[in-house]
Amino acid sequence: MSSTVSTLRPATANPATRPALTDALIDAVRAKAEAARALLSAATAELGNQGEITFANSFGAEDMVLTDLILANRLPIEIFSLDTGRLPAETYTLIGEVEKRYATRLKIYFPESGAVEDFVRGNGINAFYDSVELCKACCQVRKIAPLKRALTGKKAWVTGLRAAQSVTRTGLPLRELDAGNGLDKFNPLSDWSETEVWAYIRLHDVPYNALHDQFYPSIGCAPCTRAIALGEDVRAGRWWWENPETKECGLHVSEGKA
Repeated sequence: MSSTVSTLRPATANPATRPALTDALIDAVRAKAEAARALLSAATAELGNQGEITFANSFGAEDMVLTDLILANRLPIEIFSLDTGRLPAETYTLIGEVEKRYATRLKIYFPESGAVEDFVRGNGINAFYDSVELCKACCQVRKIAPLKRALTGKKAWVTGLRAAQSVTRTGLPLRELDAGNGLDKFNPLSDWSETEVWAYIRLHDVPYNALHDQFYPSIGCAPCTRAIALGEDVRAGRWWWENPETKECGLHVSEGKA
């Protein structure tokens, strides 16, 4: 499989991150934000307000909306993130900005160093480009194993997934059973559009990853993420050498969607 970045070139400015804030859009975002806040508040009332619910923050635009909703409303939901060891510099900058802006310390989980060393020594530093199997194996070491640790002892976790993001997320419910991890999973932004996400960020002056302005709508590990051109699917820059049906690292694979 080729690891060559697309030759398509982005435009000079990214209109997606600065939508026109019409009255209709503002009203829609306010209503959806209140619905998301109410869902999270009800979840803590049902499942516990002492850290029983945790939020997996990857610092994409959607996750920054949820970060603001949780911290600005003082919802008793833990926030954690996975540092794979290969994140873009812009993501680390944003982590610092979030901690300063909200006067908080985020819980960061790292992969086991021995597992990473074994993978790299056995397969190569960029083996994930070579096959779908090696790509998933890399994600297993750097993401899925740390996620298991992060979810240990929790009753539910929150994600920033949206149904419109990819073919693997069609029909995404607001709440579902995560059978693989044995707990409930909440997707408060399931029915949000990309425009609504960015309208919320602009309305509330929420910090966000600088790569979004450079046409990175979906941001993961640096070697697995590229900019996209106008008109490309929002997930086109993630694992671009794979087919759309296999563009999930394993964190959010549901039953029947291998």
